[in-house]
Amino acid sequence: MGDQRVMETSAGYTATARALHWITAILVLAQIVLGIIIANKLAGEAWQDPLYNLHKSNGAVLIPIILFRVFYRLGHPAPPLPADIPAIQQFAAHATHYLLYALVVVQVFLGWIATAAYPAPVPIYGLFNLPSIWPENRALSEQLLAVHKVVGIAITIVAAMHIGAALYHHFVRKDRILMRMITG
Repeated sequence: MGDQRVMETSAGYTATARALHWITAILVLAQIVLGIIIANKLAGEAWQDPLYNLHKSNGAVLIPIILFRVFYRLGHPAPPLPADIPAIQQFAAHATHYLLYALVVVQVFLGWIATAAYPAPVPIYGLFNLPSIWPENRALSEQLLAVHKVVGIAITIVAAMHIGAALYHHFVRKDRILMRMITG
């Protein structure tokens, strides 16, 4: 069974898919940490604006990355899961992936619209600002930022499930599911 499992999951992700995955993962995890620090004012007043700007910059950079990733995935489906994984777990794996894509796409645009409606600039690492895409509307901005926070919590939960499942496959099932995204 061990040899069969290795054979069934030996197909890995393309180098492009792996690069997009890890760039997205690093940026999203950084956004989660920054969001927690900013929302709870854990870094002190002097750091609030620089951390907000870093959060906005990372979010802006995520926009083209996640959109490219979604379109790339449409043309390059994930390798099949091993046949011995129960159907409900396969469904959960697919649902988790699609939910992460959807949540991150929604999140980056919620942040951009909410920031524009505040109104505040969306800097790209101090080099330039994204154009404003919404007229000033503080009430809308506050509502969208509340939704942005809830979506951020949802992303954190779904990402933790995704990471947990990858670690389960690597350490408990001892199959190649995780390695497909690391080495291909």
